[in-house]
Amino acid sequence: MRTTKAKPRPTRRKRLPMRYLLPLLLLVALVAMLMLRGYVHSEIQADHRVRDPAPTDKVPDKIIDGGPVIDARNAAKPVSLRIPDHKIVITFDDGPDPTWTPKVLDELKKYHAHAVFFVTGTNASRYPDLIKRMVAEGHEVGLHTFNHPDLSYQSKSRIDRELSENQLALAGAAGVHSSLFRPPYSSFADAMDNDTWPVVQYVGSKGYIVALDSTDSEDWQRPGVKKIIHNATPEDDKGAIVLMHDFGGDRSQTVAALDKFLPDMQESGYSFVNLTTALGAPSALTPVTGMDLWKGEAFVGAVQVAEHTTDFLVVGLAIVGVLVFARFGLMLILSFVHARKVRKKDFQWGPPVTEPVSVLVPAYNERECIANTVRSLMASDHPIEVIVIDDGSSDGTADIVEALGHPNVRVVRQENAGKPAALNNGIAHARYELVVMMDGDTVFEPSTVRELVQPFGNLRVGAVAGNAKVGNRDSLIGAWQHIEYVMGFNLDRRMYDLLGIMPTIPGAVGAFRRQALERVGGMSEDTLAEDTDITMAIHRDGWKVVYSENARAWTEAPESVQQLWSQRYRWSYGTMQAIWKHRGAIKDRGPSGRFGRFGLPLVAAFMVLAPLLAPLIDIFLLYGIVFGKTEQTIVAWLVVLMIQGICAAYAFRLDKEKLTHLLSLPLQQVLYRQLMYVVLLQSWITAVTGGRLRWQKLRRTGVVEAPGNPAERKAAG
Repeated sequence: MRTTKAKPRPTRRKRLPMRYLLPLLLLVALVAMLMLRGYVHSEIQADHRVRDPAPTDKVPDKIIDGGPVIDARNAAKPVSLRIPDHKIVITFDDGPDPTWTPKVLDELKKYHAHAVFFVTGTNASRYPDLIKRMVAEGHEVGLHTFNHPDLSYQSKSRIDRELSENQLALAGAAGVHSSLFRPPYSSFADAMDNDTWPVVQYVGSKGYIVALDSTDSEDWQRPGVKKIIHNATPEDDKGAIVLMHDFGGDRSQTVAALDKFLPDMQESGYSFVNLTTALGAPSALTPVTGMDLWKGEAFVGAVQVAEHTTDFLVVGLAIVGVLVFARFGLMLILSFVHARKVRKKDFQWGPPVTEPVSVLVPAYNERECIANTVRSLMASDHPIEVIVIDDGSSDGTADIVEALGHPNVRVVRQENAGKPAALNNGIAHARYELVVMMDGDTVFEPSTVRELVQPFGNLRVGAVAGNAKVGNRDSLIGAWQHIEYVMGFNLDRRMYDLLGIMPTIPGAVGAFRRQALERVGGMSEDTLAEDTDITMAIHRDGWKVVYSENARAWTEAPESVQQLWSQRYRWSYGTMQAIWKHRGAIKDRGPSGRFGRFGLPLVAAFMVLAPLLAPLIDIFLLYGIVFGKTEQTIVAWLVVLMIQGICAAYAFRLDKEKLTHLLSLPLQQVLYRQLMYVVLLQSWITAVTGGRLRWQKLRRTGVVEAPGNPAERKAAG
């Protein structure tokens, strides 16, 4: 009996999810635009070397003694041409320039004069409208290479690229190619030497006419209008090619000189004509069609996009700089004021709060952590009841809690419905007016609950944020999150407390007045950041929300990039949802309106916009190091890092933390920020595309235990 093997099922190729693909494509596009911008600004592949004069024994005498125009298209018989008498070919090098070229064109138009503009590809692609105007007004345009290098240093392939890219820019700007060429750093024909002559021969073999100059105005030195005119004026009514510039700095003297030079020479019998007109030759410009035109237009279009995009990025960098420094300044000043306020010996929130408290612990598959959490609560020095709401766990979480046998601990079981529903169920079972909420992977210190509820001595306080700290900080990712918690969260909370716009009561350690919760309808499922949502709702209901620095809770932070990604993705998207949900507060009156008009913009700027733009610092750092002013770029970045370090050190001092973890701050600022950027970008994409993000359970290890003596913890259990 023959057996046939089953055909293997075709494996489906895994496709990169859109939420990963879009940020990747955006990053690639951004890098490409920066590279293109750097190239057209001569920051990439720029070569500013200029050769010293060389021997001339290999240059034909008729070239050295001849005119300023060299036709070497026939290599065996190069021709030297002169400009006829009473003809001036006025030329402008290195442009176009958005400031000075239009003024030069205006002067030429005023006196009905024509000129030749030897343009670089970099400027032609950046200012295509000026090339169009030159051609439309009857001027000739010649090539001056793309990046303006001394071609005597370059290989033939580099020369070819300089010419072809220069032509590409002309095609994209005005739909023309040109047969005129002027080498960078060239001068008179008698300056031709053994290094520059081979370049002229090679360019001639490519079909170009080389135009040097016979009269140099030396306007680039800005010697004064009279001197420029004197230098530009030909002798004895002879014809000439006059060299001027419309790019490279202040050209006001050049423009002023034209206003006198042009009419004076015309009155003397001179005419200002194009080079081919002076030589009686066909126009040097030929129309471009088909693929060459499309490629040119695509290139110039890409340069325009890169220019505008990088301008936008520079504005974004300025915005993030202002936001970052404003945030640092506010945090340092206001956290200092907050610390002085709450650490005074006679400071009190109000009458001491001694009444019992209900502690709610929503738990879903927290078997690794839940025992440590409950034991830490049993060591509390404040009277409490503990309600563990088991949200349909499948790992025996509820059984573990019940097996502990603590009399003040109750387990409420429910079908899996999510954290907000679990908290609302816990509120319904709570006996007391003050309700503390914590996560199932968090442990409290014995004094945490007591410190957390003291602000309720002020009857206007509706909610209190505690001091969440990273317990597993031994790994690099843990250390980075530790820095973030101490500097980014707790320092922020001091600032927000003083400003009266606390945006988030952390899920790991927060307390609420039951009346405040009931007035706003309890925990909402409208967003993925229910803690931010409820905090904003309480603000809008007119309650004060404050920060208690001594109410410390130790939470287990994600220990892998994937886990961290999932957590922050939910946080970022949930924060955006909460801001959008409560956007109506901007129009409200009273406390709600104050929070809406002051708190929401500040939270959006510091928690959404600034983190999204923050990577620009690192992008421009890398760009500046590789292609820009390296030393200045590094110094600027180090200054920013130093300011961040000062803020971080101050935050660690306020929280009484060791400074050793700050050794990883530079690496955190480079790598961690990029991860947060991509997470935030994904959140934006999800929000803009209308996608929905589900709750994602993070895998815990239970490594975080209650601080204190292990024997005491065991006895408490």
